Amino acid sequence: MAGRRLPFFPRFSGAVLRLAAACLTRVGREGFENMPASGPLLVICNHASNADGILLMAYVVPAMKRPMAWLGKEEALRWPLFGWAMRHNGIFGVRRGAGDLEAFKLAKRVLDEGRVLAIFPEGTRSPTGALQEAKEGATVLAVRSAAPILPIAIVGSQRFWPRGKFLPRPGRRMTVRVGETFTLPMPKGADRRESLRAATAEMMRHVAELLPEEQRGVYAGTVGVAEQALPTTAAQ
Repeated sequence: MAGRRLPFFPRFSGAVLRLAAACLTRVGREGFENMPASGPLLVICNHASNADGILLMAYVVPAMKRPMAWLGKEEALRWPLFGWAMRHNGIFGVRRGAGDLEAFKLAKRVLDEGRVLAIFPEGTRSPTGALQEAKEGATVLAVRSAAPILPIAIVGSQRFWPRGKFLPRPGRRMTVRVGETFTLPMPKGADRRESLRAATAEMMRHVAELLPEEQRGVYAGTVGVAEQALPTTAAQ
């Protein structure tokens, strides 16, 4: 990572967010040495609270020293100043009601260009802080892009800034835990739905293993289960 320099705006945003976090909480960092220095990378993360995206921008992006792309609502990018800041932090607008295909094409293009894309496979914040079922679109993107996947778990953020709360609760400690990269094959099978389900469970297992038991949610049963050593095929 030596010699690389993050563009000004993500560096500035990260510094401001880290300062704000230092005033409100303590954030532990684990496994940051696992972040690849180059090449396409799909970052997947649990979505336990309002703080998760902020923590990725504050700690992961500066440590990686690579801009990170995100998908967001196009209308949010039109908000004065806030929209400008979002665009300069790598957020791409997706039209509401345009369907998943537009978002998928945009996300895959980011990876095809060798860049970093961050997604929350669950699609929305968990009301309890525990993992919810991931969307199949995230699995198809992971399989079709063939990009290395970096699992990240944010521990304890549901206690700091839970879904539905306008303001955070100071003093709650959080941890950003980075796992090891992996690739996601699609298990071969006659039933595409079952193959997608198995691939999704395997993808989320890597996140669940980084979380404490109370945050593993619907993927608690995947922890400790070995990856299926099956032949692979492209998603249809």
